[in-house]
Amino acid sequence: MRFLSILIITLLFFSCDSTSPEKKIDFADNPVVAHRGAWKTKNLPQNSIASLKEAINLKCTGSEFDVRITKDNVLIVTHDKEYNNLIIEETNYKKLAKTRLFNGEKLPTLKEYLLAGMQNNVATGLVLEIKPRATKEKNNIIVDKILALVDELKAENYIHSYISFSLDILKRIAEKKPTAKTQYLDGSKSPESLKELGITGLDYIIYKLKNKEQFIKEAKKIGITLNAWTANSIDNIDWLLANKFDYITTNEPELVFQRIKKSPIKKGYSLVWSDEFNYKGKPDKTKWGYDYGFIANEEEQYYTDSLKNARVEGGKLIIETHKETIINKDYGNPEFLKKSWKKYAAERKTAKYTAARLTTKNLASWKYGRFEIKAKLPEGVGLWPAVWMLGENKTEVGWPEAGEIDIMEHVGFNNDTIFGTVHTKAYNHNKKTEQGRSIFIDNPYDDFQVFALEWTPEKMDFILNDTIYNTFKNEHKTTAEWPFDQPFYLILNVAVGGMLGGQKGIDDSVFPQQMVVEYVRIYQKEKE
Repeated sequence: MRFLSILIITLLFFSCDSTSPEKKIDFADNPVVAHRGAWKTKNLPQNSIASLKEAINLKCTGSEFDVRITKDNVLIVTHDKEYNNLIIEETNYKKLAKTRLFNGEKLPTLKEYLLAGMQNNVATGLVLEIKPRATKEKNNIIVDKILALVDELKAENYIHSYISFSLDILKRIAEKKPTAKTQYLDGSKSPESLKELGITGLDYIIYKLKNKEQFIKEAKKIGITLNAWTANSIDNIDWLLANKFDYITTNEPELVFQRIKKSPIKKGYSLVWSDEFNYKGKPDKTKWGYDYGFIANEEEQYYTDSLKNARVEGGKLIIETHKETIINKDYGNPEFLKKSWKKYAAERKTAKYTAARLTTKNLASWKYGRFEIKAKLPEGVGLWPAVWMLGENKTEVGWPEAGEIDIMEHVGFNNDTIFGTVHTKAYNHNKKTEQGRSIFIDNPYDDFQVFALEWTPEKMDFILNDTIYNTFKNEHKTTAEWPFDQPFYLILNVAVGGMLGGQKGIDDSVFPQQMVVEYVRIYQKEKE
């Protein structure tokens, strides 16, 4: 009996030894950080232990939560300065805890929250946000208490990162615990300045990152981790995935997991060029140029660079057609008339419509890749919007020898259809051998749709909202059939009338009309 008693005491001693090693946790290999836990889908309270457990159940790489301190110096998990109309820093915890969360859970202390995060958890790190206080001294107090509690509970290996809007708080953490991962939330500092302060990451609101895309390249170059909040829409989630952010903080973790599966990054692509249109005024001149005047196809519009016809506003590119009379400045120009394919255009003295045709010619071109454009189309008989590409050698060899890739075309007299087409010397509409197919499109004028092309050395897939509707394969014959092993540049335009768009006339009552573009993203693989 004496031996058994000694054995039990010994086991109890070692089980309670404060110097026993901390449990290791390998954070999940995904970028998903559940914002205040995974609460939305199952209607759980934010910053609750229940929402934390749901984030763990989903195997998010992190679960974020907010920490404040009460009047009697109890660390609690809650977001706002007030709880149940009581100012937290002016109220004792016992009084605050009288009001439970709407699922019946008690307002959690940080200690309870950390212990819950350590239980049955092998993948989800705790992203601990420290809410700033009124003074630097008070910030130091809350930091020191948090770090002491983390040490007491041996929870450090479960802490994914410490985040805050306060530089003082993050600098204090770096000073007290140099190996800790920290992320700054305010969005006002460059990655270089964060590194100088000893802060290891940034976690900025999405629009600030879109307005300062140079921060993304700089952060990757110097090893500052990238996070963004709060990504809840498909567009923002896809943009962050495309830019290979380390972390994505979201109220919609399930949606982020879904988008990861569909992301071009999953297929080995990397984003090489994009325009998210996060500015105002004329399209970015480093990315877009203009075609002018009458161009081809017996179209009725005159292309201009007027803001009325092409502008960026509200985070969108707008290409707008108008019914208005304009004088053809090239009318009667002998040099212009020498260009036989433009003779029809040069002989026209006036136009009744204006529009815009944007191009990346002489600015950017690509051989192979995924080309993705999210847009809403203009409505009306006689309109002919298009997203398409021409071979870079067109000036030398002409059309159709250079090749043409029509990623998306639509005509107003066929309002529920788009088509994707390839033109080459062997396959083109003059010979009625063009290689094209159409697909039904639902609400092209009210809803944004994703038009995409995936182009490899072996084939082209034309895609509408993840559905492949046309595939053109490389027959490995000559450039007459496949002139697509060279760079192509991109064109966005809205035509009026013409050989295709004007087949059933033009409805003058519909003007003005807009093609509205949410984004243009171009991906490539390293080996292509």
